[in-house]
Amino acid sequence: MKTFFSFKKLLFLISILLLGFRILEAQNIVVPEANKVMTSQIVFNASTSKEGQSIYDKNCVSCHGNPGKGNFLLAFTPPPADLATKIPQIQTDGELFYRTSEGNLIMPKFKNTLTAVERWKIVSYIRSFNKKYVQPAIIKTANLLAKTVQIDIKYDSISSRISILALSVIKKDTIRLKGSEGLLFVKRYFGRLQIGAMTKTNNKGIATFDFPKNLPGDKDGIIELETRINDTIYGEIIKSNKLKIGIPTNKPSLTEKRAMWNVESKAPIWLLITYFSILTGVWVTIAYIIFNLFRIKKLNTKINN
Repeated sequence: MKTFFSFKKLLFLISILLLGFRILEAQNIVVPEANKVMTSQIVFNASTSKEGQSIYDKNCVSCHGNPGKGNFLLAFTPPPADLATKIPQIQTDGELFYRTSEGNLIMPKFKNTLTAVERWKIVSYIRSFNKKYVQPAIIKTANLLAKTVQIDIKYDSISSRISILALSVIKKDTIRLKGSEGLLFVKRYFGRLQIGAMTKTNNKGIATFDFPKNLPGDKDGIIELETRINDTIYGEIIKSNKLKIGIPTNKPSLTEKRAMWNVESKAPIWLLITYFSILTGVWVTIAYIIFNLFRIKKLNTKINN
């Protein structure tokens, strides 16, 4: 009986060790050779680095910390890298872009939420901490090919599914984008709402998504969709469409009524009263101080005379 329990403990320990190795392996993702040599489609400069910093601060700083400060999150094993240090900086631009896009066990796949340009701007920001970095020549092939891609969106009201057809049309040749990553978003007030998970296009170049039947639209039921296709050859293609597939919702816009975030003419009455009361109080205080200074000066003149 003791031998049996010892054997169970041994199996349990082996399982824990194997799980640990799988976690470490998942975190240390291998970048395909084709992705390592990828080059940015934008020029890295002060402007793109500044925009990249804004994107980085919203999505990355909570784990990786501020580059060069060493204030990355220590709770994970292994901890996220300080992206200004040697190991991240010796990677190619393609590697940094791939890791930002694909994530790992803990880090999310930012290709699901950030566009390719936004991800390249993050790389631009990371590179701004490397004084020896020289950006490789920009290869425009992907951008040129992306312009040949046409995306057709159809909605089936019976099955409540959206189908996306991706085609590349070059002169008289039509090529269906097979195995491309398809993402579908609905544009909302404060960003994009992802619909379903990432879906790859089939042999016909079609990706399908289940669309929620209770999603509100505008007063006519119109919803603005954003389709994103990521292809290893054609790059990233984004297209917006408006379809009448939502529930008609006659809600006022955020700027229609009085609100904190609105223009002055539509600001809340209590806020206007508070603001002008404080402003009036400040000017009355300043006038009172000036008045008393003149009184003191006048009184001092009388005393001296």
